[in-house]
Amino acid sequence: MNKHHEPVHRTDDQQITLRGPAELADALPYMMGFHPTDSIVIVALHGSRGRFGGRVRLGIPRSQREWSPVAQQLAECLIEGSERRGSRPDGFVVYLCQDPAEGETSRSVMERLRPLAQRLRTACGFLDVPVYEALCISDGRFWSYCCPDERCCPPEGKGLAIPGTSVMAAAAAYAGVHVRGSLREMEARLAPTTAPSAGAQAKALDRAGAALVPRILDELGRKQVATETLTLARTLMARIAETPWTSSRSQADATDDALLSHDEAAAMILGLQDRETRDRAAEWMEGPDADSALRLWRALCRRCVAPYAEHATAPLTLAGWVAWSTGDEPSARVALGLALRLDDQYVFARLLHQACNEGLDPETLRNCLRRERTSREELQSAADGDSRRIHQTPDQPQTPDAAGRRGRPRTRQARAPIGTRPRRLAKTASASAHPRKAAGQRSPDSRRDGPAGLAERAMTAVTRTPVQPFTVVAGSYDPCLRTCSGCPEPTEDTPPHPCARCVRSARRGRDLGAERGR
Repeated sequence: MNKHHEPVHRTDDQQITLRGPAELADALPYMMGFHPTDSIVIVALHGSRGRFGGRVRLGIPRSQREWSPVAQQLAECLIEGSERRGSRPDGFVVYLCQDPAEGETSRSVMERLRPLAQRLRTACGFLDVPVYEALCISDGRFWSYCCPDERCCPPEGKGLAIPGTSVMAAAAAYAGVHVRGSLREMEARLAPTTAPSAGAQAKALDRAGAALVPRILDELGRKQVATETLTLARTLMARIAETPWTSSRSQADATDDALLSHDEAAAMILGLQDRETRDRAAEWMEGPDADSALRLWRALCRRCVAPYAEHATAPLTLAGWVAWSTGDEPSARVALGLALRLDDQYVFARLLHQACNEGLDPETLRNCLRRERTSREELQSAADGDSRRIHQTPDQPQTPDAAGRRGRPRTRQARAPIGTRPRRLAKTASASAHPRKAAGQRSPDSRRDGPAGLAERAMTAVTRTPVQPFTVVAGSYDPCLRTCSGCPEPTEDTPPHPCARCVRSARRGRDLGAERGR
């Protein structure tokens, strides 16, 4: 499950107006950055001309019992988010996107989801925000739940426009907005492999767990493992950078997978479970390192086969961070949503996901990571210089200090990174006795009850600076300008509003926060 909002400020570029259900249906992938599948999408409209504002996406619940509370909380979420960023929405456009299952037709999908559309319209109307249009998109066709005129919205539905031929497609191409395929395809790029080699990868993770987990639980060994992991990452990134990128995503992913051996991937996956190692790896966020790092993190996500699926949380979070840092917000949301689906208490992923959804500027975190890297390099340089001076003059005479006393020259000891503190060590006997069990658990340094790492502290203190969204926000939808003049405005012939008791029950329901995936 994934929710996100966009800033609702106006831009002066690419002012376009969408008229009618057909143009609204064709515009959805460009507003989201991908083709949403199995999703509820609600877009806020502002002003008399229906300026596009925030949007929220959520996986369609499988159980119809959840439809009413989901509809209520989605409406409340988008209204509250829009009010925090500007103004209350004046209307909504609702999309229900789902392809037919085996033996099912797209029209039967539309009819099956009709009660969900009614519940969404009722929930929005209860909060005094009307739904101007509600569309169902299935298997390349769309239907309108609001327009009864068969001349523009026939019962058999209408086909979507050829990709790249709509007015929104032209504006998006001019603005440099790209559609990255479907949500299902984007998630598949980060899913664990099911190839026959998955068994060999699981055995490599077993061996790496038996060898590395006891060392990670020891303070001195943890630092050594961190150094080895980062050195190996540098080697793999250089190897990936030397391999040309292909236009086909599936072929490019297969090429990257072939560049990593099972043992190398296992060592990287286990090493990234340490929070400080992960934060050091997050510094490869810009410039020539960003592309090769993103390809490496994606490849590692595909190597987290069962029973090590939960270990993908760290590389998924790093993939989301690099994608967000390089301006690919749709891919960042997908990666971070998958990370939170595995561990909804993973602090770094939660903070990044919230910041990305809030439209914050990643430059704040980038500056923090740059300063930390510079400080660490200066401390290491000073420590190396003092060490060289000591080794070059082993029999040097004693020198007077500032108070006139004679003593050995003092050397400044390199301090630990700011904000870190000694960790409580766990016993290593059980880890060595049960390597698979130990390898199947993340180290204590990565768990949520440990001290906050650099990345978490930086994201907690990040300033709320709005940035330009990735979509063409300057568009609008005029509900009065439909494809035919016979399309009436939404009427009140909807099911009765839920009673006060049902509303209170829905509000007391479980949180449908942005971190949980369905």
